[in-house]
Amino acid sequence: MANIISISLNDEMLNEIDRVQKALGFSGKSELVRAGLRTFLSEEKQKTDMSGKKHAILLVIHDDKFDDIIAGLRQKFENLITTQLHSKIDGERCMELFVLDGEGKSIRSMTQGFQTNKNMDTVKLFVI
Repeated sequence: MANIISISLNDEMLNEIDRVQKALGFSGKSELVRAGLRTFLSEEKQKTDMSGKKHAILLVIHDDKFDDIIAGLRQKFENLITTQLHSKIDGERCMELFVLDGEGKSIRSMTQGFQTNKNMDTVKLFVI
């Protein structure tokens, strides 16, 4: 049995949902929202279940004036990092790509270090 919940969306978000629904061929807004929630919940479960040895990729996008924050976190977690790629992506924005190998809890701590820093634009973890 399905439960019904109500959510409020602003016009911008609703327009984007309509665009994505049409572009990806979802039969309705509910199907799109369910797919998005499944993805979100799966990613959060994956982060929560981070025990034992793991391999992961961490993607961080930030303004280049925050390179010192990146350097500090990189130094703190240098034992996890097997590879790091730094690239300018547009104007003053940079992308950092970290290939990580180590204890899942440490990878989660590193990820949270970036996520909880308000100066990071995007932080995305992919566990392999």
